[in-house]
Amino acid sequence: MAELTFKDLSFEKDKDRVKVNFLKIFYFYLDENSLSKIGPHEINKNSINFKTLSENNARKKFDFLLANAFKNLKNKLNNKTTIYIHQTSGIPLIGTNYFGLVDRGSNIIEVKPLTSCNISCIFCSVDEGPKSRRKVDFVVEKDYLVDEFRKIVEFKNSNNIDAHINAQGEPTLYTEMADLVRDIMSIKGVKTSSIDTNGLLLTKQYIDELAEAGLTRINLSLHALDPKKATELAGYPYNLNKVLEMARYIPKTKMDLIIVPVWMPGYNDEEIPKLAKFAQDIGAGKHCPPIGIQNMLNYKFGRNPVKETPMEMFYKKMKELEEKHNLKLIFDKTAFDVEDLPELPKPFKKDQTVEAEIVMPGRIGSEKLAVAKNRLISVPNCYKEEGSKVKLRIKRTKHNIFLGEMLD
Repeated sequence: MAELTFKDLSFEKDKDRVKVNFLKIFYFYLDENSLSKIGPHEINKNSINFKTLSENNARKKFDFLLANAFKNLKNKLNNKTTIYIHQTSGIPLIGTNYFGLVDRGSNIIEVKPLTSCNISCIFCSVDEGPKSRRKVDFVVEKDYLVDEFRKIVEFKNSNNIDAHINAQGEPTLYTEMADLVRDIMSIKGVKTSSIDTNGLLLTKQYIDELAEAGLTRINLSLHALDPKKATELAGYPYNLNKVLEMARYIPKTKMDLIIVPVWMPGYNDEEIPKLAKFAQDIGAGKHCPPIGIQNMLNYKFGRNPVKETPMEMFYKKMKELEEKHNLKLIFDKTAFDVEDLPELPKPFKKDQTVEAEIVMPGRIGSEKLAVAKNRLISVPNCYKEEGSKVKLRIKRTKHNIFLGEMLD
């Protein structure tokens, strides 16, 4: 008998199908007839037993079935098609802001393990959450992220690398987060790590796990202390009391905390000084500022409930609030130990013509993602099938995030 056991998969019967749960928030189905063709079997929570096969034979046949079934992966939160990016997928982790790794020419390397969010903030720059218009989601294999991250660290050749885990959505939805942090922090040269989170999925146990894994700082997206305003800004039911409880707990661990509200003119003007006072009172900012206020900016594909405030006016407003409430609200980047370092080489130049292969859909409209020279390229207004070879004119190269224009 062959018993195939899995860490990231769990199984449950669903009429004439088997529902396979992947990393808790994703799922796909296996047809019972397809399983029966492999051989007589028994479904358990985290394993499948094939009664008449050797383990090698069962593994080979079942892995083939899984590979095809993964093409129908869905997100439980929104039922969207989800694409799993793994080491043998042929999909690079550099080239897009959707997922993977982003190097902006400093000691900070952005790590993006997935897309998806549990709330729908009314100012969200990437239109995430239950109300999102995004077409597909992505989730990246942990080991693939870590291996590619290590390559960038080696290129940087610095002992002051900061791994900043963010996402187009909520990073704590990634169930392997503690393991991801632990593996990244074990890489030579990595000094600090941080994660952006809305805090709703945090528990004291989870916070302790992140601290034990080596996470340095939590950046908590908290935008109001008034329950009605907090819920309005979240665009979704929002348990403010739980988030505040977790905020009070974080400074008691070896991790640091910074509260990072987005200033929404006309929505939370008077909440900003309250949040700054709260951050001070709970002991946030042991090795960084206790608060980092963000100006709400308008983005082409984001939610833009108000017109953005010019940065000059933003700083003027923050100075006024500082003087009125005798609080420090603005900190420069030196408070975060940001260091300029060489940026990864770019294989393309702007306006260069390149040949690429369409590999999967993008997130917006008729966008597709293409691959060339181990980089992803976003291709808007593309109706080519996956596997198609195309010619593109490169329109954007900044920070190794590429945009291509179809030429045929």
